[in-house]
Amino acid sequence: MTAGQEVAGAEEFDGVPVVLYEDNRAYESLTSSVPLARQRAGRLVGGWGHPELVWSTQLLVSKLATNALLHGCLRGRLFQVRIVLRTDVLRIEVGDAREERMPVARVAGEGECFGRGLLIVEELADRWGVEPRTVGKTVFAELWIPAP
Repeated sequence: MTAGQEVAGAEEFDGVPVVLYEDNRAYESLTSSVPLARQRAGRLVGGWGHPELVWSTQLLVSKLATNALLHGCLRGRLFQVRIVLRTDVLRIEVGDAREERMPVARVAGEGECFGRGLLIVEELADRWGVEPRTVGKTVFAELWIPAP
């Protein structure tokens, strides 16, 4: 499926929400990849008809991608950002190669520059979690779409 491609069909199939749009992109494990992923996510979600979710999406992508870079990437390996819009939820996934480094939300100490990313994700997302992959893990955050 190409970037931002619409999935044909009804909004629900036998009462189960279906995928309306999906984007999947690999990024180099460089700090310059984080703003690229954030900007792409914002453009896509706005273009998919949900401008009210752009800011939240961009912040979630930024936090999850930064965590992947700091804690999950191996030298020379890519990290993956996948965004899926269903009729009921916008799901943001960031995959990396290190399954042994599971994310844990923690309270940063006074004066620490890092350690607040997952607390922000926890506060902003309606649901977040971690799923193992064959190689590595996927950290996801979901924003619920209100029924029309």
